[in-house]
Amino acid sequence: MYKYWYDLTTAIHDLIISFLLISHVFLYLLSSTFMANSKVFFSDLKSGRCSSAVEARLLRFWEARNVKRGGELMWMDMLMVDANAAMMKASIVARMLPQYRERLTARMMISISGFDVSRCAQNFRLTDSSMLIRFNESTTFDEIADPVSPLPEEAFRFRNQAELIGLANTNTQLPDIIGEILSVKRTISDPPEDKNRVMVTMKLDSDETVTLSLFDSQAIAFHTQLEPMRIDPTVIVASSINPKMVGGRLFLNATSGTHVYFDKKTRAGESRFYELVARDTGLPSAVPLLRSYAKVEKMSIAELNSFIVESASQEIDFLCTGRVVRVDAEKGWCYVSCSKCSKKLQRTVSAFTCGRCNNSNDVGSLHYRVEMAISDDTAEGTFVWFDGVMTKLHGLRASEAVETLAEDGDNPEDSVIPPFVACMEGRTYTFQVRVNAYNFTENHKTFTITRVAEDHGHCRNPLKKKMIVPRGMDGRRIDRE
Repeated sequence: MYKYWYDLTTAIHDLIISFLLISHVFLYLLSSTFMANSKVFFSDLKSGRCSSAVEARLLRFWEARNVKRGGELMWMDMLMVDANAAMMKASIVARMLPQYRERLTARMMISISGFDVSRCAQNFRLTDSSMLIRFNESTTFDEIADPVSPLPEEAFRFRNQAELIGLANTNTQLPDIIGEILSVKRTISDPPEDKNRVMVTMKLDSDETVTLSLFDSQAIAFHTQLEPMRIDPTVIVASSINPKMVGGRLFLNATSGTHVYFDKKTRAGESRFYELVARDTGLPSAVPLLRSYAKVEKMSIAELNSFIVESASQEIDFLCTGRVVRVDAEKGWCYVSCSKCSKKLQRTVSAFTCGRCNNSNDVGSLHYRVEMAISDDTAEGTFVWFDGVMTKLHGLRASEAVETLAEDGDNPEDSVIPPFVACMEGRTYTFQVRVNAYNFTENHKTFTITRVAEDHGHCRNPLKKKMIVPRGMDGRRIDRE
């Protein structure tokens, strides 16, 4: 009898163990299947491949390009927000962009799964999360209309003045800002070219004023966004800016991820807009931003001289109008430049040498460089005309002009000033001046003219009608193609 009960107890025990093992296997398989199809939040993500689905709103996206390789496209960056208002960055490499680019729309709601999760760089962070999402060949990306949980319409990481100062020059975070537009200075050429810049002076919550600078394509985008607006905007929201401290002052620089929104384009901006409307500040509206907006700002020579004394170092263009009162003949009118770096060559007995390129037998080319004293009703200044401006103004290259002035074997730099350059004295021009960091140093003595906007009574070029035989620096004739 005892053996019977022992065998029965053992059989029941073995049955229970088998049942428990089968249950564990079943629960594991069920859990794996559930996780593969479950919805998770950004805070749940860990490093590695994620097969779960994430629902989020695509806030904004932009291209990341390698400026050292001629603007080569590297990847597309995206910023998303989930139902918990947590933000996370995602990236799509360039080779995979064609299958996603046309489907991307700002503020669309999406569901993604099958992506990789990795740690993001510690510099220039766009979110508070230490993780980022990377698309791979297995990633699924679908637009959704009815998310499981409501998704925020927008998300920003606004910072106040003290917080921006704390982040300045650290390159750790790229925060967002919101404020009231006070004024706008711009350097937008028409048509747009390189070195475009917009400077927005804005007031933050605490009434401190800061300057936001946008460069090149960002400056053009700013202009393009403003152009169709009939009235000047009051509120600006700018994302992913890089704060800098220069000379004890706070400056904000736009980055490739910066997006600008005016007035009621965002809920945050709309709220601030109505706060300002309800408040009787007595301040005038922002300066007319688009009255001749595509033109560079006009400035007298006296104002130009004061600008480099009173303003922070920067690069910006202005338009001036003045009369040439003197051509500085003692400084010459041309120079032999390096064919690679365009710097002035040093002349030896038998060759030209470039110190920068370390080339002791350089083949140089002749370029214009003319210094002139120009004045208006307010002041006088010294301005330099370089090769591109002079060639376009007179329709004659420096190498062509020197052929009519110097005998074979003479140093072109020692030749007399061409008549068409000399007769610029007394003429009035409207010209574009480029101010850069050099103009704010103690060594500053001249301004550079980059474009002639208007020639008020052009000086006739007596050399243009002559037959010119182009020659090289060795005096040999060069046949035209």
